[in-house]
Amino acid sequence: MPQTYRVLVILLVTAAIIGGCASKPRLLMPTPVHYYKPGGADVFAADSDVRAGSSDVDLLYITDRAPETDPESTLPYGQERSKSIAFGSARVRIGRGLSWDVLEQQSQSPERSDELVLSLGRVAELGRYPDEPYQVVRRADDAIYRAPAVVRQHQSAERMLRDEIAARLERSPTKEVMLYVHGFNETFATAAYTAAELCHFMGREPVCALFTWPASSSGNFLISYTSTTESATFAENHLRKVIRVLATTPGVERVHLLAHSRGTALMASAVRSLLREAVAAGQEPVEILKIGHVVLFSPDIDTEVAGQSLTAEVSDPGLISNWPLERLPRGVNGRLTIYSSPKDRALNISRILFRSNSRLGNLRTEDVPVEVQRYYETFGRMDLILYQGERTDIFGHSYFTSNPQVSSDVIQLLRYGRELGEPGRELERLGPIMWRFPDAKRQAANR
Repeated sequence: MPQTYRVLVILLVTAAIIGGCASKPRLLMPTPVHYYKPGGADVFAADSDVRAGSSDVDLLYITDRAPETDPESTLPYGQERSKSIAFGSARVRIGRGLSWDVLEQQSQSPERSDELVLSLGRVAELGRYPDEPYQVVRRADDAIYRAPAVVRQHQSAERMLRDEIAARLERSPTKEVMLYVHGFNETFATAAYTAAELCHFMGREPVCALFTWPASSSGNFLISYTSTTESATFAENHLRKVIRVLATTPGVERVHLLAHSRGTALMASAVRSLLREAVAAGQEPVEILKIGHVVLFSPDIDTEVAGQSLTAEVSDPGLISNWPLERLPRGVNGRLTIYSSPKDRALNISRILFRSNSRLGNLRTEDVPVEVQRYYETFGRMDLILYQGERTDIFGHSYFTSNPQVSSDVIQLLRYGRELGEPGRELERLGPIMWRFPDAKRQAANR
């Protein structure tokens, strides 16, 4: 079968599958194995204030999606681009009228007796930044200034966002923020569901935030994917602004950054810009940005592009000329963790579309030679984790929530700060920075 025809067939089949799945109700992700009872840990601490509240998950959302204008849609925001950034509160319901006791029991069970359907509850926009580009004025000295009115509006919006973060920090025992950035083919609701699931199984301890950008979720698959790629570029400056506000809000101790699929490229670009911004100001990035763990799920990034981006500053000493020539700035306080799967169907399609040798999110063991791993090991704080088991979702692209073994590893990292090799994260080491999840069949054969 000719390559072009094969690609077309794959795209058509994929589009049909996506369309067929769109109408199915979304259920709460399977329970991470860490929480299996008996013998497992509690999802919520015994003295958690969360128990006194609603079973809904209350997310802080920030978006550059335009408000939905389709009268038949029930979503607050659609897939078009907005000229301004909005933020607010989005509630995700788990089940229908569940008591805390039932919800907690079901959240610790590998086999649930109730279908915990997710649905979008009340969404309240709390503030909005000025329309972009900001208005400017030319003064008598021929210099250009931002218009005073737009500066005041910007400052007011930023103050409101900081106040909302501060209010949520008062209810957080960790004083940390978890920011999730979604990928392609996501609506406001589906992106909120994933953020809420992660937040729920984090014990609802951090301030749980979602940055949702105008990823296409309808129409022709190829056109939608192309427009989504450019929308991610459109959203980069907005995400950078959001991370900066989160990091510099008084009381925030660490900001964990999580991204999936195409959202990982968006996240990487925004963080890279912020690191350069800090260095240009003569500041150590980790001190001003307070970035804890950076976790990339199924990254839809060309592997060579990813490597070049990670080492750009290393290979260009002139880029940070006001910094000691030999020493590199420190970007994260935690770890950069990349989850990758060679069985990821979505990234196999992406690889064909971009004519990429490999995508960072569907690597095989032989794709990262030992000498390359040793180079990255020198930097420290980087782990590449391969999932090579059976697909637990239709594309094998969302295993970080659909596979209880993988989601448990994420929880061990983010909630408990455990490193690979420690109890709870007993993965098999393949190289200096590469690990893989134990295969059940292989384990049985070795017994």
